[in-house]
Amino acid sequence: MLGHQLLKLATWPGERRFAHSRENMEQVQRHNLAALLKQVCASARHADGALQADMSWEQFAARQPVTDYDHWREAIEHSRLQGGPGLTASPVSRYQPTSGSTSAIKWVPYTRQFLAELDNAISPWVVDLYRQFPGLKRGRHYWSMSWVPTALRESMSDEINDDLQLMSLGKRLLAGATQSVPQEVSLARTSDDSLFSTLAYLAADESLSMMSIWSPTFGLGMLKAMAQWREELAEVLATGKWGTRMLGVEGAGCPVSHRAASLLRQWDGRLGADFFMALWPRLALVSAWDTAASAPWARQLHGLLPQAAFQGKGLWATEGVVTIPYQGQHTLAYRSHVYEFQDPEDGCIYAPWELEPGQQVMPLLSTGSGLLRYRLKDLVKVEALSQGVPVLTFLGRAGTTDLVGEKLTAPVVESAIAGLALPPTATPVCTVGVEDAGEGKPGYLLLLEGYGCDGPTLARQLDAALQEHFHYQLARNLGQLAPVRCIVHANMRERYLHQCRQRGMIEGNIKMESLQHWPGALPLWLARAASESGAEQETV
Repeated sequence: MLGHQLLKLATWPGERRFAHSRENMEQVQRHNLAALLKQVCASARHADGALQADMSWEQFAARQPVTDYDHWREAIEHSRLQGGPGLTASPVSRYQPTSGSTSAIKWVPYTRQFLAELDNAISPWVVDLYRQFPGLKRGRHYWSMSWVPTALRESMSDEINDDLQLMSLGKRLLAGATQSVPQEVSLARTSDDSLFSTLAYLAADESLSMMSIWSPTFGLGMLKAMAQWREELAEVLATGKWGTRMLGVEGAGCPVSHRAASLLRQWDGRLGADFFMALWPRLALVSAWDTAASAPWARQLHGLLPQAAFQGKGLWATEGVVTIPYQGQHTLAYRSHVYEFQDPEDGCIYAPWELEPGQQVMPLLSTGSGLLRYRLKDLVKVEALSQGVPVLTFLGRAGTTDLVGEKLTAPVVESAIAGLALPPTATPVCTVGVEDAGEGKPGYLLLLEGYGCDGPTLARQLDAALQEHFHYQLARNLGQLAPVRCIVHANMRERYLHQCRQRGMIEGNIKMESLQHWPGALPLWLARAASESGAEQETV
């Protein structure tokens, strides 16, 4: 397709710059900081002179504290709602919503400078994709649109969670010409209508060659929804009419495919590779998270789409990009933002050129959005240095759960779960710290999807493994924590994702996490299951 050739040509200069300046990473990073400080100091928000445009890297690190979103929340809300000055002088294009495991919606200002920084990461990734997977050029692509909750849609119609919005205007137009799904689907009145129309366009596209999403559970949910709606989808594709879907969305043309309609009508709805291979015979690549807690779900997704290669995403957050897949490695996107890395054990902060293989650190980002030394609560391991640029592996969330002083971390929980005698019919979804896990005490619930599990035995095994961690053992010995409960359900993943949405997280951006804290009251089905001491399986 001509669109692919033009997009590759448009992104090629950015990839050349990325490839050829790796040995000069320190110089690039210092230049990035100088450019950022000019924009920051030109904003009225920084009129106090605490930061200066000509500061060195070392002066900036000494003057600017490490921050989180709460540090910037008031200024961002004032700018977004009342039109006050932004965090930088760069014009704000939109405010992008995001959320953490338990936090409310956060709004990240996407400035012109910040979008250019993201484009510096996307260009080398796109060129490398075409280089590694030539089949991508033989069909259309789906780049996910991570829809916002239905209740927020009227207040943010101009702030669409569309991956193409991360590109510059020219590249966005070129990439848009290669897309299976038009942007208008994100304007539907409900999330269900957005999903339905997306599935209609995807099912109609026999030439689909790439599916780029974020969470593999989002991809699995899409395929399951296609099974549930297969009769309605078949009717829409056969008639070319939306029916009661997509009402009020102007320009939402309806796809037509008698081939797809026939396949959907013949399908019994069971998720299996044969149906999806027939539906999308040219699918060459699936791109999604595949590390840490996302790994088992990525394997499930790939198992349903075996005709395609699978590439793990780099580490991206709404607040910025850390790594991109490049030449078979997850390489620091060093031409994008200003990067520092903090050791979670002793708090020491390193410049990227000071990192050494084997270190486990958390990224600090200073970006064109105006967020400075912003700590991402992600833990990465330095695997190697590629021409001086760090190659990083995402290990999981770096935070702790600390209900009563037990100080559990995701790596501790993941290691304990890895030692369980889990049957092949069960997959860990999450271990959740709750304020009442039974007996009127706080504690932990291991959520499993599947069947055929000896829940009480698994719970005892996990509790014993966690007691190898000193602080957890002390809390258990003092009677501060209830024993671990194991709750098994055939649709646990869906229930987990629903709970995340209920807690304000954005559809499609929900990352599977091995450890979370859910404050407040539990949903009734989970509270009832937790209270049933020794229950092997929740069957609600």
